[in-house]
Amino acid sequence: MNNVFPSQHPLVAHKLTLLRDKNTDPKTFRELIREIATLLTYEATADLPTRPKQVETPLATTQGTEVDDKIGLVPILRAGLGMVEGVWTLMPGAQVWHIGLYRDERTLRPVEYYNKLPVEPTVSLCLVLDPMLATGGSAVATVDILKRWGVRRIKFMGIIGAPEGIALMQEHHPDVPIHLAAIDERLNENGYILPGLGDAGDRQFGTG
Repeated sequence: MNNVFPSQHPLVAHKLTLLRDKNTDPKTFRELIREIATLLTYEATADLPTRPKQVETPLATTQGTEVDDKIGLVPILRAGLGMVEGVWTLMPGAQVWHIGLYRDERTLRPVEYYNKLPVEPTVSLCLVLDPMLATGGSAVATVDILKRWGVRRIKFMGIIGAPEGIALMQEHHPDVPIHLAAIDERLNENGYILPGLGDAGDRQFGTG
């Protein structure tokens, strides 16, 4: 798959196994989501542009670098919220903008209910955050919104992706890289990922 990057890191695989376990309690589940998000951020930001910066060490002056991008995080409510803290661990200055979408359980299509983006973009790169890339409808709709807003560079970062959701994203937005902890087998008849990990929102917030 072009522009799709499932992680090969053993720590990601280890934490994902714990995340899938149906006996993992909500507190631990949230911690694992945060930790996996941090590891995926490291991989997804490897190509960030930088600029030189001179600093004084205790012994001498040296030339270093600093990131030359303003970065925005766009968690898809509500499950995407759990990934924000993990990204902030590495990029505490990243802005956060919320887009609310829910999946109509009859049509499996996304319905937008919340959008607080400012009039013009304030960042040069947006990371769309959602633990599950299932049907792909919410991810496609979110990227549609961000492109209409005027963002030039967008990446999707999730925990698990289904082939169906990945295909839909690539059909509509082939320019958006997809960074995942793993690619699973397929969707079931209700649009849930198999083997998956259940409903990521319910398991994070203890509402399942």
